[in-house]
Amino acid sequence: MGEKEVIMTQEGYDKLERQLENLKTEKRAEIAERIKVALGFGDLSENSEYDEAKNAQAENEEKIAEIEKKLRLAKVVDDSEIDTKTVQVGNIVKVFDVEFDEEVEYTIVGSTEVDLAENKISNESPLGAALLGKKKNDIVEVEVPDGLAKYKILSIKK
Repeated sequence: MGEKEVIMTQEGYDKLERQLENLKTEKRAEIAERIKVALGFGDLSENSEYDEAKNAQAENEEKIAEIEKKLRLAKVVDDSEIDTKTVQVGNIVKVFDVEFDEEVEYTIVGSTEVDLAENKISNESPLGAALLGKKKNDIVEVEVPDGLAKYKILSIKK
């Protein structure tokens, strides 16, 4: 089974690269120091500081491997290929939520970049997937736990 590519914006890719660099340098050094200090406490069989530091080391290495895999599988959306005729990853979409009678603006991003506090929704989420390929003034219906939600696309921008 082939590995699935991870779609992301350049901003998301750069953020992951910075996070990876931090984990490989600062975080590794910090954990190595914790292990060194814990070794100074003597008997490893009853040394909880050592155990915690080794667990932190394992978690850090797992995060590094996970980010490296995402970066290896990354398909960065080229800004020059993003248009505003149809909704694509990288677009900012203003919609009118019919049920709540309000306008909401969402940025469509890859699944690794989701940030609900900033209204960044995944292209794989129910709403994100429903918006993809649609045009201004289209009505989009999305299956939600309590029925159907309706949105009208008001604008699409980069």
